[in-house]
Amino acid sequence: MRTIPEIQAELRARGIEAWLFCDHHHRDPIAYRILGLPEELMVSRRWYYLVPAEGDPVKLVHRIEAFHLDELPGRKLVYAAWQQLVSNLEKMFAPYKRIAMQFSPNNRIFYVSLVDGGTVDLVRSLGKEVISSANLVATCEATWSEDQIASHFAARDAIDSVMSAALHEIGRRARSGGTTEFEIQQWIEEAFNRENLVANGPQIVAVNENSSNPHYAPTAEVSARIEEGDFVLLDLWAKKNEPNAVYYDISWTGYVGGSVPEYVQNIFDIVRRSRDAAINKVQQAIGSGQNLAGWEVDKAARDIIEQAGYGAYFNNRTGHSIGTEVHGNGANMDNFEVRDEREVIPNTCFSIEPGIYLPDFGLRSEVNMLVRKGSAEVTGKIQQEVVLI
Repeated sequence: MRTIPEIQAELRARGIEAWLFCDHHHRDPIAYRILGLPEELMVSRRWYYLVPAEGDPVKLVHRIEAFHLDELPGRKLVYAAWQQLVSNLEKMFAPYKRIAMQFSPNNRIFYVSLVDGGTVDLVRSLGKEVISSANLVATCEATWSEDQIASHFAARDAIDSVMSAALHEIGRRARSGGTTEFEIQQWIEEAFNRENLVANGPQIVAVNENSSNPHYAPTAEVSARIEEGDFVLLDLWAKKNEPNAVYYDISWTGYVGGSVPEYVQNIFDIVRRSRDAAINKVQQAIGSGQNLAGWEVDKAARDIIEQAGYGAYFNNRTGHSIGTEVHGNGANMDNFEVRDEREVIPNTCFSIEPGIYLPDFGLRSEVNMLVRKGSAEVTGKIQQEVVLI
């Protein structure tokens, strides 16, 4: 939740005249989170809330649900018939030429493109230019407080320790006849419980060809064995089980045996260089005060893999925003699925996780980056070699 003065300060900083929030039937969860509206609110009629850069907000609600926005500041207008709706919107918008909405041209940033096309048409029909609220949403939803930053580092300490211990546990069990992906996953879940960590889903333990599926997760029914000569990928993400905590999300890879096969080592070296190119891009741009968009970071990583001849096997974005949900609402490091033009802004965090996914195994190296004003850092350990398990 953001206060109205905070929202207005951000509008002024970006030179945006006004931000329009609107909804019915909870189609825009972003609006409810930013404004602090109750999620259980029954919304059968359209409501609108216009926050200007200067002056008081204006709310427009249906007569049947006239009290819906009463907890928010501002002047209230009421409509019933559709003609009243349009007339009141025209009055609300009169002082402004450009209005931000949860909209993205051509649906490029589809994570925030939640307003229906008809509503966009309606606002445009009243002579207004609709612009995207994507960077506004990122500032309101993806920036971390100092307490949240501390919670990220607390999660890092716990997860880095669990990651190291899990790799050792795989080795111990492999020497004693082997284990399964699911058994190791359950061992990790127990370790998370001891560390007061929570996650939004089961952790990834993937061996050989299963590691080529970025969202693979073993189950009690479907789980491969892990034995001598196997390649293993672990992807662990969680946050501390406390209010407003934020995630830490990493991936490491290892090989069960005495030496890493040359073909695995070659792929790791390419992925490592790709990862480091993205890290360097962020640190150089932020350190020199340059504006940086998510797509530029993806390009830095993707160029390395494409030059090595494996571009066809890098089939996902380089990284995602991280917040109270593991996939947050800030800039993603993406010039593949979308050209993410959102800004990389201070007090935000995101993953860097380039990968090469071949038919027999997939390899990625994932770190988290925290951006401050004038600097950026990798918040945890950085894998430099395939782990010999």
